[in-house]
This record gives sequence, C-alpha cells and structure tokens, in this order.
Amino acid sequence: MKTLLLSAVAVAVLAGCASTRMPEADRLALYQAHAGQPVKQIRYYSAMGWDRIDDEHVVLDMRPNESWLLTVSGPCLDWGGASPILRLSSTGPYVMAKFDRILTQGSPVSCRIEEIRPIDVKGLRAARDAMQPQASGT
Repeated sequence: MKTLLLSAVAVAVLAGCASTRMPEADRLALYQAHAGQPVKQIRYYSAMGWDRIDDEHVVLDMRPNESWLLTVSGPCLDWGGASPILRLSSTGPYVMAKFDRILTQGSPVSCRIEEIRPIDVKGLRAARDAMQPQASGT
C-alpha cells in the first residue's frame, strides 16, 4: 500500500514540478505514508523545529530522528506564508492529543491537537531522496 501511495505521490510531483516545493496535498500524503499509529501523548522537552504542512497539519521535529505529525482542529494555521513562532501548551513534560493546543505568537487563536502520529524519519528521507532525481529531471 505504501509503495502504491508513494508512486502516486511521485507522479503528482512530476506533474507539478514547476515549483520547488511539493504541493500541500502531496506533502501530506508523503508524511501520512510514513506515519505510524496515533499515540495519546508524547514527551515534550524542546522542539528542534516544525513545518506547516497545511491548515490542519504540522510536523514537529524533536530530534534528528524523531518527528511527529500533528493533526489540529482547524483551520487555524493559515499564516499567509509567514513563519511565526509556534508554541505548544503542555501538561508537565507531555503533550497530549485531544487536550493540549498549538499557539502562535501574537495570535489569540489556538488549535487543539487532535492526533499525534510518529513519523518514520529514515523512511521519509529515503522516499524524498528517491523522488529527487525524478523531480529534477535527471
């Protein structure tokens, strides 16, 4: 199933390679193909970074080989292309699905975290690497 989905994503990337960034729907499909089953909570110590996928999905990078796909109540992640500071409410050292929220600096709006899924970072990187030669036309 993952092979079929990755093939579909690769075709979509080739069809739309006019831009350097993969379309939101294709990026989301790629992350979902490499995401595990939902978990109730994760240990939150300090994020290395994050990436907005679309209005309802964020990838939270905790360590070089630890990332999480967060689905949030939304749409509340439409920042018009800006990169605001992302903050997470948390319960002690944990971030919990259905309870904690994502907040952005200077905005009164927050999003509840609906789902947290671990990402197979090595598998995701391999899939991206496999797509690079195709997307660049080599």
